[in-house]
Amino acid sequence: MGEIMSTAEKKTSSKKLGKKIDEIKEVIETKKTNKKLPPIQERVPWEKASLASYIPMHLEYPEWSMFDQIESIAQKYPNHVAFDFMGRPTTYKKLVEETTKCAKALRTIGVRENDCVTIAMPNCPQAVYMFYGVNMIGAIANMIHPLSAEKEIEHYLNVSGSVTAITLDQFYHKFEKIRENTKIVNIIIASIKDELSTPIRAGYMMTEGRKIKPIPKDAPVIRWNQFMALSNACFYNFRVKREARNPAVMLYSGGTTGTTKGIVLTNGNFNALACQIVATNPMFRPGDKMLAAMPIFHGFGLGVCIHSMLANGGRCILIPRFTPKSYSKQILKYKCNFIAGVPTLFEALLRIPAMEGKDLSFLKGVFSGGDSLSIELKKKFDKFLYDHHASIQVREGYGTTETVTACCLTPPSMYKEGSIGIPFPDTYIKIVEPDTDKEVPYGTEGEILLSGPTAMKRYWDNPEETAQTLRKHDDGLTWVYTGDLGIMDEEGFVYFKGRSKRMIISSGYNIYPSQLENILDAHEKVQMSCVIGVPDSYKMQKVKAFVTLKPGITGNDEVKEEIMAYCRQHLAKYEMPYDIEFKDDMPKTLVGKVAYRKLEEEELAKIKAQEENS
Repeated sequence: MGEIMSTAEKKTSSKKLGKKIDEIKEVIETKKTNKKLPPIQERVPWEKASLASYIPMHLEYPEWSMFDQIESIAQKYPNHVAFDFMGRPTTYKKLVEETTKCAKALRTIGVRENDCVTIAMPNCPQAVYMFYGVNMIGAIANMIHPLSAEKEIEHYLNVSGSVTAITLDQFYHKFEKIRENTKIVNIIIASIKDELSTPIRAGYMMTEGRKIKPIPKDAPVIRWNQFMALSNACFYNFRVKREARNPAVMLYSGGTTGTTKGIVLTNGNFNALACQIVATNPMFRPGDKMLAAMPIFHGFGLGVCIHSMLANGGRCILIPRFTPKSYSKQILKYKCNFIAGVPTLFEALLRIPAMEGKDLSFLKGVFSGGDSLSIELKKKFDKFLYDHHASIQVREGYGTTETVTACCLTPPSMYKEGSIGIPFPDTYIKIVEPDTDKEVPYGTEGEILLSGPTAMKRYWDNPEETAQTLRKHDDGLTWVYTGDLGIMDEEGFVYFKGRSKRMIISSGYNIYPSQLENILDAHEKVQMSCVIGVPDSYKMQKVKAFVTLKPGITGNDEVKEEIMAYCRQHLAKYEMPYDIEFKDDMPKTLVGKVAYRKLEEEELAKIKAQEENS
């Protein structure tokens, strides 16, 4: 028989038991707190908002190439207009015919599967034919800005290893200057005038055409018409079967570090986007018109305004060069159903006298992306649409070039102030502590991560940066680390809060200060430089450079103009600083780096003081 415990022993035992129970409770609570969230596929808070707007959560995507998708549409709607250019329509049947000629000609001059072909063109028919012709033969379209500086073009050609390039006659001399520093064998020269109707061509040659510097008759180039005639020398084995997973396009972006890299995108990326664009816009019908003013070398322009339309039987109104006046004119002439652009575009439309009193009731969708749309500008443009009899409002979206372009959009029937919307079908977004895989609670700011069928394949020839940007998590998904900061609320709406990477966005173009500083620092009179973005009512931001000159050199107007001329040689027009300010000393951080945020604060203070005094 066991011993009977004393009262003191009972008290001690009771205390131990109570302590043990408290420990167990603490463990249970800790486990609850640290409990792993279920896979994101099982907890999509935006599902209710998506389904309420008749947007499906999941889609089926084609497994073939971009051209295969276009061809299937052409078989269905051969006589529908695929695109209009300066008043001249082109049917889907003609699009396929011209693209096929282009593909045969590319094979004739030696372009093969997986070769890169550089396309430095505005939105014009030859650019569209070349883009899909390159795709048809299994090559990769290397899309670059035709207004890029000579050294930038040289860089893009060498990075991609392109041996063939196409550009307009007005840009030929840039290519010729740097040709010997590249592997380029064939330069194909197209001209806007060749795609114009007779009366419009006459007017063009008397205005814009007169400004184009003549190309020598013996120049080592292939003219567009000569190039297309080469298709007669190719009879078979020109078409290469490509699948969704195969690389198709290279676009350029700064990634998470702000250094320009080639982004390799697949056929599947673009075709998936085309499916998602239509799914998130259930009001779309084949034949609907999209004003394609965003450029073909930009993910927004190529992915949303051109391929997504052509892949679904839409009609693109190609705009080779944006001006607010021409933009408004085309909207009214064609009664466009969809327009997409950066905030700068919408701000410009508000100031066009020709829009006064016009009826915009034909609009089905207005999309803003490429930069943050301020709440005030949205309110102004929504009022503008209402006053012009449109039954819709601006829908803001978000995306990165690493996901082709848009992957998040405000639903057509739901809006939350300041939000960039909810994810596309099959696209997942989560907010994590920056540069980790640890999710933060709803309403907490963190880094925006994206996963879905439009996520890039890789960065071109840059495995280290690829591994940094594309990371596989325990949920089985591969996530794109955007470097952007945002918040998600409990209903799945996302709010963009800023960029953790250093970048300037001017009129929708991404500008990377570190690249501009590298160019400025290479000037023989520059000791150090710092580039910042300054607020601008039209461009949203404009570029300003601060420069410390080398000892013994005085900063005056002559030196400033010398550096400006140097910049014009090495920078694209949209990257050019509007001003250079000389500083004897740059503000520094505690670790000795230039304190660019301090310069930004000083510049904002100057602007504020000027506004108060005016």
